[in-house]
Amino acid sequence: GTGSTAYFAVERLGQKLESGELKDIVAIPTSVRTKEQAESLGIPLVTLDTHSKLDVAIDGADEVDPDLNLVKGGGGALLREKMVEVCADKFIVIVDESKLCEGLGPGFPLPVEITPFCHEHTLRTVAALPSCAGSEAILRMGSSSSNVNDGDEIAVTDNGNYIVDLHFKEPISDAPTMAKELKNTVGVVDHGLFCDMTTAVIIAGSDGISVKEAEAKAPLSQDELKKMVGYKSVDDYVESGMVVGLGTGSTAYFAVERLGQKLESGELKDIVAIPTSVRTKEQAESLGIPLVTLDTHSKLDVAIDGA
Repeated sequence: GTGSTAYFAVERLGQKLESGELKDIVAIPTSVRTKEQAESLGIPLVTLDTHSKLDVAIDGADEVDPDLNLVKGGGGALLREKMVEVCADKFIVIVDESKLCEGLGPGFPLPVEITPFCHEHTLRTVAALPSCAGSEAILRMGSSSSNVNDGDEIAVTDNGNYIVDLHFKEPISDAPTMAKELKNTVGVVDHGLFCDMTTAVIIAGSDGISVKEAEAKAPLSQDELKKMVGYKSVDDYVESGMVVGLGTGSTAYFAVERLGQKLESGELKDIVAIPTSVRTKEQAESLGIPLVTLDTHSKLDVAIDGA
């Protein structure tokens, strides 16, 4: 990794290679300055081009929340860090206890790496994202390795890009959603949210060293996955006043169920639906969904079905 804490991990690796305690190690640095440090210590270096599978990655973090989601990139190396660390079987984060927080955001600005082309447009677009509401977007100036303005020129990363630092007054409510919105924004190269990547965090505190490991997440069942997509289809694509086609099958079942829930709660109104089978018709009727047919409604706003 890159940064003031990762520096000592690189130093220790060099020591153990020199003493012979470790052998046959190759390493992939995440920045120019880490590369230079590793070379000075005689650590054999490779790249992802020849070694796309890593056994372990070690790096620091600017913030760590209770779910071990991270803010990284204060040192400007977030893109290379993420490219390398996402390829590792284990990602070990090393921090002091001051980096622990209840919610990401207020304690450290979130860096977003953007292309230089029309960077002011991209800065405004990022600031206007729903998940970024309330943040102040500031273009990093001076050195890319510091989010403190220390120069008059725009900071340039090792990759030739710019960085926008998002300053939050309140904790980020949904880091994974924000991560997706940022990643899907044209002009954004990557961002400093590292979600669901951490294997363990080694924490240096006043009482010594402690380790917090990520909790193993049970895989979702097929029915849970079907429910997720069925509900999302209605949440994202159905609006009041629509004519909705209702499909048939084990996944479409949950879309029908969700439509019934949202009509009952009043969140959706003035909906009529066209079922595609007798059993979908029976389910919809049991949920109080008003039904019509193609004989009276040949034009549908949306149809939802499985495959």
